[in-house]
Amino acid sequence: MNPSNFLAELKRRNVYKVAIAYLVAGWALSQGIAQVFPVFDISNWAIRIIVLLIVVGFPVAVVFAWFFEITPEGVKRTEVADAMPKATGRKRHAWIYVVVAGAAISVALFFLGRYTASNRAAAAAPNELPAKSIAVLPFENLSEDKANAFFAEGIQDEILTRLAKVADLKVISRTSTQHFKSAPENLPEIAKRLGVMHILEGSVQKASDQVRVNVQLINALTDAHLWADTYDRKLTDIFAVETEIAKAIADTLQAKLTGSEQHVIAARPTESTEAHQLYLKGRYFWNKRTGNDLKKSIDYFQQAIAVDPNYALAYAGVADAYVWLPGYTAGTPRDCYPKAKAAATKALQLDDTLAEAHTTLSLAIWLYDFDSAQAIREFQRAIELNPNYAIAHQQYGNNTLAALGRFDDAIVEGKRAVELDPLSLVINTDLGSDYYYARRYDEAIAQLRKTLEMDPGFYIAHLVLGQVLDAKGARDAAIVECQKARALNDDPSVLGVLARAYGLSGNKMEAEKILDQLEKLSQERYVSAYSFALIYLGLGDKEEALRWLEQSYQDRAGSDIGFIRVDPLLDPLRGDPRFEALAEKIVPAAEFKSATASK
Repeated sequence: MNPSNFLAELKRRNVYKVAIAYLVAGWALSQGIAQVFPVFDISNWAIRIIVLLIVVGFPVAVVFAWFFEITPEGVKRTEVADAMPKATGRKRHAWIYVVVAGAAISVALFFLGRYTASNRAAAAAPNELPAKSIAVLPFENLSEDKANAFFAEGIQDEILTRLAKVADLKVISRTSTQHFKSAPENLPEIAKRLGVMHILEGSVQKASDQVRVNVQLINALTDAHLWADTYDRKLTDIFAVETEIAKAIADTLQAKLTGSEQHVIAARPTESTEAHQLYLKGRYFWNKRTGNDLKKSIDYFQQAIAVDPNYALAYAGVADAYVWLPGYTAGTPRDCYPKAKAAATKALQLDDTLAEAHTTLSLAIWLYDFDSAQAIREFQRAIELNPNYAIAHQQYGNNTLAALGRFDDAIVEGKRAVELDPLSLVINTDLGSDYYYARRYDEAIAQLRKTLEMDPGFYIAHLVLGQVLDAKGARDAAIVECQKARALNDDPSVLGVLARAYGLSGNKMEAEKILDQLEKLSQERYVSAYSFALIYLGLGDKEEALRWLEQSYQDRAGSDIGFIRVDPLLDPLRGDPRFEALAEKIVPAAEFKSATASK
């Protein structure tokens, strides 16, 4: 058949018209059902089947158009229809009206579904996820040199820190976001776990003095990409990149920025790229949170200071490392806390807007000087500067407020910290400790078991759970939890709690074995005097227990002795004149009474 004759025949038989009408109507229908079906919770497989049927139906419709014609008398074969009188113009073009009407209905369904779905998501979001909330996932390191992982991690952390200073945003802490890879597939589930509506993904590629940063902001509920950009800059411009990203995100989420917030997110902490990279290496090791890694971080922070003596963040890093060293038995309180205090003070002299430095200074003041009034002022200033700084809320509640007997306030701060860092094992455990000090043992147990569901290998949660069970009188269960903690970590503080439980349960021989073990261990590493006090309480020797508590005070071990007014394990000593005199030095009775009266 001649091709031109064939094409003319296709036109005569209305095959073109049917094909075009089918494609338009099929597309509109598929778009409409794709939007409407999810509103009624119809499974995706139903949508796929309908789309497949539309595709399969296309050749069927074309073949039908070749052999048949729709006439006023019904469907006729083309040969029969050709012999019939021609329809009026109105009737001949009726198919156009049908197609237009069908397409209009399908398009209407499309926008209806879109509107309904977005409204449903928006209606559900206020109850579940704040609209102005974001989690910054780990940035992928695309550098050829994989040793640059510290740089990618540091850029993510610094963008997060800039965003966290915007009070109108809820920003999830790094500890929780590090549980996920840089570009995960299950964004809605991650958003639900973190309690945010938006996710920032990114990658960093560094080569010599050049850096490329790719970022994209995603609505985790709808998977809609709200904003994306690529930045190719020199290393000297990296702070400007971080600022531009933070401002773009704030604008996209319609977050209100105060004048001071605009200033702090645009800050350039140092003009030295060398000092900046040394600082990022320090934070990389600080985030690992082991005694040895904290010491490595101090070395890098101090190198950064040597390059730029006015680098406030580097001093804050030194302070952060020293204040945590005693907790990892990698230094003594008397040696570390003054160094933390000095470094934090220096950082604030250089930049008073650093919430991290105010928080660390608060800790050092409370744990070493037992000055609760000044510590509270510093904590409140830290939270004012960075409302999203989970550690400030955590430590303000767990250390100072709980120790003063302000339990309701402590629990509020603890819950806020969990909200900002929901997957942090330490923060979740400390909320359990807040309940423990408040003598709300069942709530403490529930919170600690929830933490252990997140990670059964987190020894601190087992330890605190052992303390709670011991205080509640369930000593056999307490011993089991302490044994689990002991198997997971060689922290000497575990042995003190375990030995106390052994002694009070009647197994004094095992308690004495642990006492001997700790005495030998104290010759090699730091062992808190508080641990010895607990053991002697288990052995029934109150005088010796008091002597060790007084030694704890002399050691300025505030993380232990600072809870003297509220620690349930010290209850056997309450009322003893020596004990009350010691407690008065740490938390004066008048201050404690006023705190408890204000609850």
